Amino acid sequence: MRTKRRKEQMFHEYFKEWVNLYKVGAIRSITLQKYYVAEQKLQELAPNLRLKELDRYSYQQLLNDYALTHEKQTTMDFHHHLKGAILDAVDEGVLTQNPTRKIVIKGKAPRPKKAKFLNQFEVQALLKELNLTEEINWDWFILLVVKTGLRFSEALALTPLDFDFSKQKIEINKTWNYKKKTGSFQPTKNESSNRKIQIDWQLAMQFSQLIKVKEPDKPIFVKSRVFNSTINNRLGVLCTRANIPIITVHSLRHTHASLLLFAGVSIASVANRLGHSSMTTTQETYLHIIQELENQDNDKIIRHLSMLM
Repeated sequence: MRTKRRKEQMFHEYFKEWVNLYKVGAIRSITLQKYYVAEQKLQELAPNLRLKELDRYSYQQLLNDYALTHEKQTTMDFHHHLKGAILDAVDEGVLTQNPTRKIVIKGKAPRPKKAKFLNQFEVQALLKELNLTEEINWDWFILLVVKTGLRFSEALALTPLDFDFSKQKIEINKTWNYKKKTGSFQPTKNESSNRKIQIDWQLAMQFSQLIKVKEPDKPIFVKSRVFNSTINNRLGVLCTRANIPIITVHSLRHTHASLLLFAGVSIASVANRLGHSSMTTTQETYLHIIQELENQDNDKIIRHLSMLM
């Protein structure tokens, strides 16, 4: 009887119930918000689609409608959010077949992508433009991310207690939920994100002076509500002045990783420093750099072997 009633239910209603049952309280609030957005979009695109009508054709049509206004990767994300609920419906016997099987992901043409990272010379040009005052400002924030590769929310959450100047290390054990109006500490992205990062002596000396009068357990950069766009706009101004590609704060993290890889630092060490859950993430993210380094290694190998004659 329950299964029969389920089949008559609207797909967007089933998805909403599924999110409340399986996701609320089990995942981070930022991730949960993505499910809520998917739920809203599902209701807009298929307000009258019942579970019993959900088959490969209707599901493909749903994704195609979504793809008209979204890029391929975003459509893939939308599909992944819906797929979990659909597979559970199959397990419950509400759906007799899996409608997501052999689905085709489409999407509108992607926007021109901004530069993903800066090279060493561009970084040096950027750093020369920083206005590093005696009081902490966003230019200090930019310098810190360049030298540590911290995520935006990780850097925002730093307090004086997180700095160990005797060992020249910063401990990452929380993030700052800047998307909420009041802002608050929250857990890191995953267990691997809890880590200690080595910093150079110069950065250690600079920040030891900057934060010595700050409250030990309060964020050093957060004074009021923080918007990602504020720092990105400042970074854009600095990039323009330095006559280098305009990048985002997140691209500073990519820049940090790429500089380390080109310097010969192992993938394992870079993964640990970035707080990646596995080296696979690092390899996939920086595949183009790794391939370039492999080509350089091959040249070195050939040159070395040719000298053995």
